[in-house]
Amino acid sequence: MIVGVVGAPGSGKSTVAEAMVAALPSAVLLPMDGFHLPQARLVELGRRERMGAPDTFDVDGFVATLHAVHNSGKSVLAPGFDRRIEEAVPGQIEILQELRTVVVEGNYLLHWAEVRALLDITFLVEVDHDVRVQRLIARHVQFGKTPDAARAWALGPDERNALLVADTAAQADHVIRLD
Repeated sequence: MIVGVVGAPGSGKSTVAEAMVAALPSAVLLPMDGFHLPQARLVELGRRERMGAPDTFDVDGFVATLHAVHNSGKSVLAPGFDRRIEEAVPGQIEILQELRTVVVEGNYLLHWAEVRALLDITFLVEVDHDVRVQRLIARHVQFGKTPDAARAWALGPDERNALLVADTAAQADHVIRLD
């Protein structure tokens, strides 16, 4: 079974997905962040300042990995993500063939039809806008941005990405509201 946990940046989707994995026997977490294009490639494409937007991900690689998990009957290696350096880590996650549940979390699980088609069930995580923005600012500061730069990123690229998530929210099977 492939479970999708979707939400805007800072909504708490990673926390919810981690709790699901901890509560379910034979489950593994597959974050969409592992499919970010490399920083050098984002710079080449002129997209570094929009990191996190849909076109800053390797969607084909993400879909291929989900297909392999869904159809291959074999163990699959997938990339993780190191937030400290904002880079994918190839082969960091091993999805063993005997695992019964893969919990996928990310912003655009409902945005990409090819991804949505491979998910057995989806959960949208929602939280108050101001809480979400404060979480994002704190996260960005924790990983090296100045408070002003963190706020600008949270209200700029992160907010634009949140609006894209909101556009597809109605497609989720269930909503988890965090207050």
